[in-house]
Amino acid sequence: MSIDINLITEILSTQPDISQEQIEEAIRLQSENGGRLTDNIVSLGYMQEAEVLRIIGDKLNIPFRNSITDEDIDPDFISKVPLNYLKNNLIIPLRKENGSLLVALADPFDLQALNDISLLLDEETSPVICSKEEISDAINRYYRHESTNAEQMIKDMDEDVFETLSSITDEPKDLLDIANDAPIIKLVNVILFQAVKERASDIHIEPFEKDTRVRYRIDGILYDTINPPKKYQSAIISRIKIMANLDIAEKRLPQDGRIKIKIADRLIDIRVSIIPTQFGERVVMRLLDKSSILLGLEDIGLFPDDLSTIHSLIKRPNGIILVTGPTGSGKTTTLYGALTKVNTNDKNIITIEDPVEYQLFGIGQIQVNTKINLTFAMGLRHILRQDPDIVMVGEIRDVETAEIAIHASLTGHLVLSTLHTNDAAGALTRLLDMGIEPFLVASTLSAVIAQRLVRVICKDCKESYVPEEESLLEIGISKDQLKDGVLYRGKGCHSCLNMGYRGRIGIFEILKMNEPIKKLVLEKYDSSTIKRQAMENGMMILKQDGARKVIEGLTTIEEVLRVAHEE
Repeated sequence: MSIDINLITEILSTQPDISQEQIEEAIRLQSENGGRLTDNIVSLGYMQEAEVLRIIGDKLNIPFRNSITDEDIDPDFISKVPLNYLKNNLIIPLRKENGSLLVALADPFDLQALNDISLLLDEETSPVICSKEEISDAINRYYRHESTNAEQMIKDMDEDVFETLSSITDEPKDLLDIANDAPIIKLVNVILFQAVKERASDIHIEPFEKDTRVRYRIDGILYDTINPPKKYQSAIISRIKIMANLDIAEKRLPQDGRIKIKIADRLIDIRVSIIPTQFGERVVMRLLDKSSILLGLEDIGLFPDDLSTIHSLIKRPNGIILVTGPTGSGKTTTLYGALTKVNTNDKNIITIEDPVEYQLFGIGQIQVNTKINLTFAMGLRHILRQDPDIVMVGEIRDVETAEIAIHASLTGHLVLSTLHTNDAAGALTRLLDMGIEPFLVASTLSAVIAQRLVRVICKDCKESYVPEEESLLEIGISKDQLKDGVLYRGKGCHSCLNMGYRGRIGIFEILKMNEPIKKLVLEKYDSSTIKRQAMENGMMILKQDGARKVIEGLTTIEEVLRVAHEE
């Protein structure tokens, strides 16, 4: 046994919380699988990591720390140590205290790493012990704060910046570790990093005659960020092509690809679309944060009455529920929230999507692949042979998919899907226009949910104001409906990037199929007539639901009017 195993065994054998047999079991596990003895003791559940480290620290006379705050870290020291070295050795230089540099490490016996830090920084060091998770979190936190600014990077770039374009490995690389990369690689990494940091859903790289523009879509709105010089345009796009495994020599045809990157401990999936334009290739990248928490139905902006309606709809054994709205209106999030609600052990749920945006535990998910003719229609046809209880179809794009979805509903399946229409009533006439028989639409459709996303007022700079009568009338609110006679808006602050908004929620209209609506469908009435009838039945349209959220101080009149125009 090595000296650290002997020492740890000797130290822990005197502790009442762990037996000799348990220590021997951890040693046996180490001999089979490797790793550190303390890690094995923790993984076997015999002791907590902090408890083991504190006991060892006491015996070795090395202080133990529960946490590392931002104030504990001196940027002058950590900035001189490569990120990979810190993460691989789970060690981080802190600040000087009593003439000695404090260095936090997870392994108190790793004297080599401690000596390396001392030599690299030319400082006398004093060790402190901290948990692996705390050290890793401190490293990621520091590099997130200190990541290079894209505009400054462009100013510092050399003329020969685009000479080096290296390939990327299959393993996603942590974008925070960019210290030794070529300038163009660093610039692309920083563009991606800043997009994730600012919660962007899309990155647009747009070529013009004399310059290039980079824009981020944040909370549904496009914002200008940087304008790299025209001379760097080709190199930036070539770098993105390499990362997405695309053909860098092909500049005349559109190309699609995917990139997987890591930022700290977050895995980001990026869909890349490149098209040729008059002044060069244009790139749009859609960012999907795989580590983000999937929202439930309770979190997307549904009021209790609408939430109760949707809960009753998704509990039905059969029928079709459609979610409609333009691209980027949150339809997939609503469907995922519904699936999560009904995902129980006694249900077999299968989806076909383009693309699969989030992995849902316990649900079979199929990715559309047109190259091998795996379309929505073909996939749905085969799903029905898998004995499903609930089926989700990413989108009904054609009559074939619609017909199979209707057949699935008639044979006892609950079908969830999306359709691109402006409102709920429009989904009914759209199905009829596709050629679906009116009696099939009337008998299989349970409900249509239309939705849009509105930006939420930033909580950090939210302020009240007295609205003008004219603006209230525009959204259909009277003064006596207001709470204390005021509405709310965001002034703009650092946390919302001076936008006054941070995050988004949905506004909804839910059209339930009842006898009067079915009658209108059978007689092939237009969507306006169907909508009027649904409103007489009590349906609240998008604008009215938005007005409720304005009164509650969640969003603004301008936001609701932006996404829910008067028909």
